Amino acid sequence: MGWFLLILVLLAAAFGILGAVLKAVVFVVLTLVLTVVVLSMLAWWLVKRQARRFVREFDARSGEGRGGRYRRGSPGEGPELPRTHDDRY
Repeated sequence: MGWFLLILVLLAAAFGILGAVLKAVVFVVLTLVLTVVVLSMLAWWLVKRQARRFVREFDARSGEGRGGRYRRGSPGEGPELPRTHDDRY
């Protein structure tokens, strides 16, 4: 395979089109690399989205919902979040 590529490069150089061939090869390689990068980013985003949806549905089924860890008092009261300011000092 290496000999074949070497012969092609030598033929392109002999005919004076080596620059055009190299530009075309660079274009094709960069297009493939950018395609792989964009598709991998899209796949990562879809995986994260599905994971968030799964967590949201799991929380809804388990009855906790958002902020369920901080509930205090009787069940009739609304959820109470922890204080953001410490008044002890």
